[in-house]
Amino acid sequence: MIRALRRRLHDWIATRTPRVPGPWPIHRRRVYIVPTRYGYGYGLLLFTMLLGAMNYSNSMAFALTFLLAGIGLLAMHDTHGNLVNLSIAAKAVAPAFAGDPVRFPIRIVNGSAHPRYAISLHWQDEAAPMQVDIAAVDEAAVELVRLSERRGWLPASRFAVSTEFPLGLFHAWTWVELDIAALVYPQPAPPGASIPPGGHGDGQRSGDQPGPEEFVGLRGHQPGDALRSIDWKGLARQPPQSAQPQVKQFAEPRAGALWLDWRTLPPGWSPERRLAQLTRWVLDADAEGRRYGLRLPRTIREPGCGEAHRHACLAALALF
Repeated sequence: MIRALRRRLHDWIATRTPRVPGPWPIHRRRVYIVPTRYGYGYGLLLFTMLLGAMNYSNSMAFALTFLLAGIGLLAMHDTHGNLVNLSIAAKAVAPAFAGDPVRFPIRIVNGSAHPRYAISLHWQDEAAPMQVDIAAVDEAAVELVRLSERRGWLPASRFAVSTEFPLGLFHAWTWVELDIAALVYPQPAPPGASIPPGGHGDGQRSGDQPGPEEFVGLRGHQPGDALRSIDWKGLARQPPQSAQPQVKQFAEPRAGALWLDWRTLPPGWSPERRLAQLTRWVLDADAEGRRYGLRLPRTIREPGCGEAHRHACLAALALF
């Protein structure tokens, strides 16, 4: 019974809380307020005091009862006003790997000239809030954390912005659903499997680098060149009056670009295991500073390096 009522309540809230990119302004009509358990106890105490004052016709008891009732009403007004006119916005969400926590950074902007205290945020299905104070004409940042269970896009679910300031007698809240999502990469396979050799099928060399393997030509002698690199035979053939020493230049072929190919993995592996192994190889190749490309069915990432290339490859694996 209670679960059914709660589900109906959540469905009703969903119809009144559209998914928006933000910022989401909190208007008065969007703030709900109910007494807390301390508020109910406070009300029961006032009712008991009122009965006692009426029974004994004690004017001082009436005055104290009405004074405490007025304080409760002011607390209700302040609790409700502590949320009104705040603005909720989202910041960029950093990618994460499956199984790791995803942090959704939320900005709470206070454009009024009054500070706001004890503003809490928590997911709809969680009860542990994150609490901040916001100075006048200022903003605060809060990170809401969710555990990523699988790769792909992880949208942010509905969350509550609430407060019980100043006396804790009333609980005021509103629901916010921002149109933001985090990209979750596949969980990398454990280290161990070596990266496959580069140059799968491209047959090209990415360039040459200095080395001792292949003679590529001569150049003029410069101070500091090693004596063993001088072309002594060529120098001996030159006329003595115009002899100019020449230095031999050598090069070795640099290895072709590394291709991380879906087809090189064992046929018996499941797609998720293949994605995990390719993710591990992308991280290893990036850590070694190598140029690498990625081949997936219907998706090819040309060889490259750097943070942007790593993100593009991991995103292709996440959305495969």
